[in-house]
Amino acid sequence: MQLFGGGQELLWCASLPCLSCVITDAQMPGMDGLALIEALRARNLDMPVIFMTAFAHEGFDQRAMALGATCVLYKPFQDTDMIQCIEKALRPRKTDSPPS
Repeated sequence: MQLFGGGQELLWCASLPCLSCVITDAQMPGMDGLALIEALRARNLDMPVIFMTAFAHEGFDQRAMALGATCVLYKPFQDTDMIQCIEKALRPRKTDSPPS
């Protein structure tokens, strides 16, 4: 596990391509969570992203999921909710493989 002070700090991390999952708040100083996931996708980084937020903005879920978010959790949430999201994020993804 690695902790970062914000989205920009995460994007500067040398081990960024090796991260298995990103858990981010939707609202952060400097760069919000949606801008962070957009920056990750612009770098062709497709790791799972879990959002947490205390603010329910109309359309936030849809926008986050359209960008490839695995889960959106609204504060306060139970620790079991976060565990379920992490388990979902770390499950092997199904890939379309050509028939043999």
